[in-house]
This record gives sequence, C-alpha cells and structure tokens, in this order.
Amino acid sequence: MHELLVDSHCHLDRLDIDQCGGSVAAALARARECGVGRVLCISIDADNIETVVELAAAHEGVSATVGVHPLHAHEHTVSEQQILRWAQRPGVVGIGETGLDYYYGQQHKAVQRESFACHLSAAAGAGMAVVVHTRDAREDTLALIREYGSIEHGGVLHCFTEDWDMARRAIDLNYYISVSGIVTFRNAGELRDVVGKLPLDRLLVETDAPYLTPVPFRGKANQPA
Repeated sequence: MHELLVDSHCHLDRLDIDQCGGSVAAALARARECGVGRVLCISIDADNIETVVELAAAHEGVSATVGVHPLHAHEHTVSEQQILRWAQRPGVVGIGETGLDYYYGQQHKAVQRESFACHLSAAAGAGMAVVVHTRDAREDTLALIREYGSIEHGGVLHCFTEDWDMARRAIDLNYYISVSGIVTFRNAGELRDVVGKLPLDRLLVETDAPYLTPVPFRGKANQPA
C-alpha cells in the first residue's frame, strides 16, 4: 500500500521560488514526486491570510490555516469574530499559527496570551484544530489550552522542541506533536529521545518550509519535497 505523506506545516508563500522550479506549482509537483500528497499552508499574520487562502484555492492538495503568530500579536490585534470570519473561507481547515514565544517575545507576553486565548476560543467555536507555536512557555501554553481550548477538536504543537513531560500533557489534551527538520540536527539528541517515546498515532511531520532545512540538505532553502 502506498504511503501518503502530509507536510503538516509549511509556508508556501515564503518559498524561494527560484530554488523550487520557478513556481509554487513546481514545488508541489516535486513534493508529489517524493510522496508528499498534501500540504498545510500556515498563515502567520493578518497581511498574508488572503495569500494563504488563495494558494489553497489554486492548488490541489493544499489546505490553509488562519491566524496570527505570537511574535506578530502586538502588530495585529484580532478579535474572535474576525478569526471566525477567516475560518469560513474555502480551504481553511484550522486556526493558527498562534501560541506563545517567550524566547523572542519577552516584552509582549501579555499581548501574546490574550491573542492565544482568542484564537483558542475561536477554534472551539469553529470546531477546528489549533496550530500552536510554543517556545520557552510550557506552563502558560498548556494552561491556556486547558482554559480556552476544545478537548474535542484539539490541535498540534508544531515544530516541537520541548520535553517529554510537555508532549505527554499535550497528548492528554488531544494534541498531536509535529516534528520538523530540527530532529536531524547534530545537537538534537534530547529531542530524538522525546520523539522515540511518542505514540505513532500522535506524531506528525512537517517541513516548516522554507525554514529548518534538515540534514543532509542544510544550507539550502527548505521545501515540502
């Protein structure tokens, strides 16, 4: 039986098209040649949501999410009603990327928490899963998911680099754990140990293209293939 791979998190609108055959269509064709049959294109701010939705409409096998990345939360204040309107667009299957990033966003913690709570509530209202970015914010991330999120619809902790305890607690909240090319890096031994403990029915893979290019392709722009 042919296995169909899904790139559960990428940014098609950020690809270096010159390195991907000259077009998004060419990049997706190359991905299909490598067995990647579906791609989830992730929005990161209010400015690129329209582009991401248009890409999902234009290309077979592409779906989209809508949301504001935590590092952009102070630039784009959104309401639950606005997110729900975005969620009604054709091809949209999830909310995000949202979450908390205390590594780079120390000065905007309160704004990030407010935005994350808003996205979680909207996702619960829309009956959709949430794509969560979390860095150096383990306890607050899980606490907000418990308070505002939907256990029924759950979500995914994308580009996971945290510890097994956080993964286990997220799985208990009906979340998936998505692993990026970071797991191939030389210094990612602890992450590989965590991934080895994950139940296979809770494990997703992603490229986060054009970022986080895996070994042995380091030094080149990443792509869904």
